[in-house]
Amino acid sequence: MAVSDESPVYLKLRAGIAAAILRGEYRAGDQLPSVRAYAADQGANPLTVAKAYQSFQDDGYVEVRRGVGMFVLPGAVERLRTAERDRFLTGMWPRVREHIDLLGLDPAELLDRETA
Repeated sequence: MAVSDESPVYLKLRAGIAAAILRGEYRAGDQLPSVRAYAADQGANPLTVAKAYQSFQDDGYVEVRRGVGMFVLPGAVERLRTAERDRFLTGMWPRVREHIDLLGLDPAELLDRETA
């Protein structure tokens, strides 16, 4: 879900929505905020939010009910978690691991370290 600063805005918005779904803020059957409401909340263009939402629909995580809104589909949380894990392990983890090695950090110490 973490995206780089160079990522398109719609991917950043998508990552925020995905995180909210994975945290349980939106569960199966829950309605996502309207495109306009989410755009206003995020300070984004509604067309950009619509593109982020469309990607969730394309991936089968949400369904559109015409005139009502977008709703999280049953099983979406589990499938989204699996997809995000795969994305992390193949896209992000190799770079993180390389950086850990470059800095001479001990992965075990990192796991034991408490966040400040």
